[in-house]
Amino acid sequence: MIDLSSLKAPAWQRVVAELSAPAADDQAFLARLVSILGQVAGARQAVLFAFDTPGGGGAMEPRVVLAWPPPAGASPSAPEPEQAGEARSAAIAAVESGQVRAFGLDRQDTFYDGSSGQGSIIAAPIQPAPTVPGGAPAAPRAAVTLLIESRSRAALQTTMALVEVLVGYVHAHGVRQQLRRTRSASAALDLAGRLIAGVNLAPSFRGAMLQVCNDLARHLKVDRVALGWVRGVGEEGAVRVEALSDTEHLDRRLAMLRKIEAAMDECLDQEQAVVWPPPPESGAGSDAVLSQAITHAHRELTASDAKLRAASLPLRCEVEGDQRIVGVVTVETTAEGPIDPAVIELVQASMDLLAPVLRLRRSDDRPLPVRAWASTRHAGRWLVGARHTGWKLAGLAVLVAAVLVTFVRVDYRVSAPVQIQPRVSRVVAMPYDGVIASLGDGIEPGTRVSAGDVLCRLDTTEIQLAAQESRARIVQAEREADLARRQGKLSEAQQADARADAERARLGSAEYRVRSAAITAPIDGRIIEGDLKDKVGASLRLGDGLFKIAPLDDLLVIAQVGDRDIALIHEGGKGEVATKADPAHGFPVTIERIVPLAQPHEGVNAFEVRARLDAQAPGLLPGTEGFAKLSVGRHSLLWIGTRRIRDTMRLWLWW
Repeated sequence: MIDLSSLKAPAWQRVVAELSAPAADDQAFLARLVSILGQVAGARQAVLFAFDTPGGGGAMEPRVVLAWPPPAGASPSAPEPEQAGEARSAAIAAVESGQVRAFGLDRQDTFYDGSSGQGSIIAAPIQPAPTVPGGAPAAPRAAVTLLIESRSRAALQTTMALVEVLVGYVHAHGVRQQLRRTRSASAALDLAGRLIAGVNLAPSFRGAMLQVCNDLARHLKVDRVALGWVRGVGEEGAVRVEALSDTEHLDRRLAMLRKIEAAMDECLDQEQAVVWPPPPESGAGSDAVLSQAITHAHRELTASDAKLRAASLPLRCEVEGDQRIVGVVTVETTAEGPIDPAVIELVQASMDLLAPVLRLRRSDDRPLPVRAWASTRHAGRWLVGARHTGWKLAGLAVLVAAVLVTFVRVDYRVSAPVQIQPRVSRVVAMPYDGVIASLGDGIEPGTRVSAGDVLCRLDTTEIQLAAQESRARIVQAEREADLARRQGKLSEAQQADARADAERARLGSAEYRVRSAAITAPIDGRIIEGDLKDKVGASLRLGDGLFKIAPLDDLLVIAQVGDRDIALIHEGGKGEVATKADPAHGFPVTIERIVPLAQPHEGVNAFEVRARLDAQAPGLLPGTEGFAKLSVGRHSLLWIGTRRIRDTMRLWLWW
């Protein structure tokens, strides 16, 4: 027996190695698969068709994706294969049956034995791996057609078997892609979990941003991480750097900070990640999207160091029903080689999970009025929609306000300053020139007195002496008159009578003054004015005021209404008065009289309007000031708000 284990097939090892090697994406793997199928089957041409409508859903329209080798002179994006009609029909048949099919080009038979000169077409459906492990495979959505030379039935069967085996590597590629996505999602979830944990421990939004920068810099092992937040919406939006890794205080004057913000704005404008230097469009480490991004600001950011690399990634989250970019993170590193697109994908996935948490922290750190307005807009979305909510709510508020001010009628009241005065008051004055001898018991301002109560007494010593002297002169004059009559001297008797009458008049005046020395209260009430404690023994003249007495159970409200409002006031109207001493309580009043003569009052021409209190007001005192609201009827808010403007315009336009 001979050991044949040393025999090898280098060509098949290469095929298996190429199909088992990781591919950047599905398109790269399918291009590799089509090329290998064409080489292994010895085909003149291999074509990959894609189906927009899966089998069984309706009319199927296969679309040429790529061809190997591409036909000479054909467009690389849409090459036209040989035997295009037959190739499309074969691809449709393979997708509908879900099996590898072979068709001869000279007859419609599926398999044939002969030596046809036109060859045959082998069509293999590309069946993707099941999305759920252990689940049913998905319906084919692509097919590969191989145009081969004429060969025998056995050779054709062998070729079909090889094709079916090689197409099976699609499942291995799908599993690898799913495993890569699972690992990437797991890594992104782990990184996002760490970042969110740091955000939750931070005391404020700015502290949370700094914590994210520091954690991300340590995890990625990069030199610097900057995190910016978008200010404004739409074309007016701009990014402002909020945190730098290992930097507590930011100096806005630094040119470096302005360059970072310019790079962030570049990322915001393109709404995608931006990397400098960009990856190649094809080959190892390629990325078609990143390679086509505009990188002027990122090139300027890294111009100071030839080893510096930079990448900016957007932070996306849903805002008011729309997907928006709320922030940008910029990473700078001096590591060897370009930034790996896989790392960009990992960080982007983590940032998409982190963005809603950061936005929530920023919302919680806003002032209360701003949060209240945001809550109002959010609550108003169900009423006016998710777009332009603030403007719609403002327009709705203006419309409602216009309806209210036009049709809602309220009680219009004219405001005027008032003073509380007693309706009846009496002034007690000196009956004659004299000296105050004493005051009555407890007589002082605020004392309640009754009519006839003694307020004070005047000194009558001189008056009584003058009365005694007058009485003596009367007796003497009467004797002289009697003596003259007895002597027959009538003229002297008349003169003596005249002197007696004059003395009697003086005596009567003195007796009146003695009786008037006790000054009494003319009415019941309180003493609201007059404090004579320091005037006892002082000499006062006739008519000098001593006391002012008024009853406090009947007060009068006197309002000073300007001439611009007096036309609205009428007798019998109602109103309310509030005093400066107790503005929380209002007292109802009724207008009694309008004095038809204006007087200057505090710089305006005002009329005196007198009103009575409709109810007892024990707390009111004479002299109290306040304001009155006098009702003049019900009017709309629009009429009230524009009344003075209309009156002024009428005066200006009056002829």
